[in-house]
Amino acid sequence: MTCDEAEILLHALIDGELDAGHAREVENHIATCPRCAALLRDYRDISQAVAAADVGFKAPQELRRRIEASLPQTKAPSRRAVLKGFALGSAVSAIAATGLVAIVLRSDDEARIQSEVVSAHLRSLQAGHLTDVLSTDQHTVKPWFNGKLDVAPPVVDLTALGFTLVGGRLDYVDTRPIGAIVYRRRSHVINLFVAQTASTERRAAKIETLQGFNIRRWSERGLHFWAVSDIASDELGEFGEKFESALRSGSAG
Repeated sequence: MTCDEAEILLHALIDGELDAGHAREVENHIATCPRCAALLRDYRDISQAVAAADVGFKAPQELRRRIEASLPQTKAPSRRAVLKGFALGSAVSAIAATGLVAIVLRSDDEARIQSEVVSAHLRSLQAGHLTDVLSTDQHTVKPWFNGKLDVAPPVVDLTALGFTLVGGRLDYVDTRPIGAIVYRRRSHVINLFVAQTASTERRAAKIETLQGFNIRRWSERGLHFWAVSDIASDELGEFGEKFESALRSGSAG
């Protein structure tokens, strides 16, 4: 683990948000790195100082009463509505029980999912985490996913177009297994995460930035795609356009 990678995870370590494996990696790095160990001490001192300062503010009870009075009055749900909700919940549970990787993105989910794909991208940059199958041959990478996912992700060789296929791996987003196709643009890594979706509706590409990384996301053919990298947004857009073009032309493995 490098200092840059450890520094990103220090706050999560202090707040107890890392799993045992990542916490151990950060702690092992800190044990041999005076710079990161000093940073960790500084962050802990700041956290303790804020907690000791008792800077929290409790709103007065009168404010609570005014807010509650301004809210629209709601009626208790009818028996029919309760049964309808129960039936819907049962249907969702049945779909989940099939094990299908069917991520349905609602507006309130999108930020969380994007945060998770960025975290998966960061994990992949640690030594030995980038690929499970290392190959520049799309006909080697795609078959590797068979049997590991319900739907193997499409693999496109874009090496001749400036984006070198490196390999692929299994990752996890929203607690479900997901395929990741790995490319390089010069010294930069591009992770293309692919997951099955319950909808076949095509969603146009959109590029956003999170934690210093650019994310290009789109949906088509019953699949969600998230391309994540630290390359410039226009280059990531170019990557996505070339991938989509190759996919439509039937060049995918």
